[in-house]
Amino acid sequence: MNKKRTVDLIHGSILPSLLSFALPILLSNIFQQLYNTADVLIVGRFLGQESLAAVGATTAIFDLIIGFALGVGNGMGVVIARLYGARNFAKIKEAVAATWILGAILSALVMLIGFFRLYPLLQYLETPVEILPQSYEYISMIVTCVGVSFAYNLFAGLLRSIGDSLAALAFLIFSAIVNVILDLYFITQLHLGVQSAGLATIISQGLSAILCYFYIRKSVPELLPGLKHFKWNKALYVDLLEQGLAMGLMGSIVSIGSVILQSSVNSFGAVIISAQTAARRIMAFALLPMTAISASMTTFISQNFGAKRPERIVQGLRLGSYLSMSWAAFACVFLFFASPSLVSFLASSTDSYLVENGTLYLRISSVFYPFLSLLLIYRNSLQGLGQKVLPLVSSFIELIGKIVFVVLIIPWAGYRGVILCEPLIWVAMTTQLYFSLFRHPLIKEGKAILVAKGQS
Repeated sequence: MNKKRTVDLIHGSILPSLLSFALPILLSNIFQQLYNTADVLIVGRFLGQESLAAVGATTAIFDLIIGFALGVGNGMGVVIARLYGARNFAKIKEAVAATWILGAILSALVMLIGFFRLYPLLQYLETPVEILPQSYEYISMIVTCVGVSFAYNLFAGLLRSIGDSLAALAFLIFSAIVNVILDLYFITQLHLGVQSAGLATIISQGLSAILCYFYIRKSVPELLPGLKHFKWNKALYVDLLEQGLAMGLMGSIVSIGSVILQSSVNSFGAVIISAQTAARRIMAFALLPMTAISASMTTFISQNFGAKRPERIVQGLRLGSYLSMSWAAFACVFLFFASPSLVSFLASSTDSYLVENGTLYLRISSVFYPFLSLLLIYRNSLQGLGQKVLPLVSSFIELIGKIVFVVLIIPWAGYRGVILCEPLIWVAMTTQLYFSLFRHPLIKEGKAILVAKGQS
């Protein structure tokens, strides 16, 4: 195995290894965000505000699809990370073979559901009639090629599960550059319209998947299964499917809530849709360090769980929480001052109503980022411990909360109700996850070991 690129998360000082592993994930997330941000910028500048609103109206559906694919890949990666921590390489090959089969089946199901229900879903979300055809053109391309997203996220999840977060980053940077070039070429030279933005995203992700596969085949072939590893192992398939679906469904439930919330946003018209699109894209970038740290916690805890090192899990949990909350405080201050300029730039607009509402969204929501930082750490830590139900409970809390806001609060409070919806839900979710995590037997065992060593 390539030791130079693989970070040892089981031995040695925790902070340097955690940061070494998290940094490539952070950079990967930045370039992943560039896929859709490039669509937003280029569509807004070259096709106009109506086309920008068409892409923005599909944001929740896009997040639903990509979130499910990412969750499944990361969930199955949790199982592989646990096997890697136990150094069970024979079982890892069987697990990889199983992830390929399960990924293909799930891709086919998502495509089939999207084929029949996508257009009615856009209508249900009250997508304005004038942008409905363009919205469908864009998102249908993403749904049709969802297998590409599954493939990339499965390969990237495999690399991260063994501590190699750097290789996936290199491939993603290349693909992000290709995505921008294709966006510009398809839209400005071929004049293919908004659909070409979705096509560029899919081609770019496809390149990432192909490059990841060839890298694994050349550098870590011991992870790739042979024909003999494609065999039925009920316990392994159930474990992978449960963990993958748990994380995939968690992301999907969150996104379903966002889809429901999007219906309220769409009812405010194209200008608010554009403001919301720009603000949420900025927020996505602001949260990237927090999501990178929390994602690294999943692999860190999974490997140390497999290696039977509970005291190291508790130490890593504390460090991860401190790092994430520190960034949340910085992001809050930065966005208070920078939001107007950022919203205007990303929306390619000087419309005062648009900029004002986008700025208001960012300034209010950022005050609650410390709660969100702990939410992400606690939820990913539970996933690393192999918990499937407890993280899902938090997602249902979010879904129910968004339904309550859409039905009862937003009709009364207007767009401010949309802004307050998620932050208030973050507080409730963080509380539930805190009690769930710190009651876990392994966390209690790790704390007891540290107390006995005088390191509490």
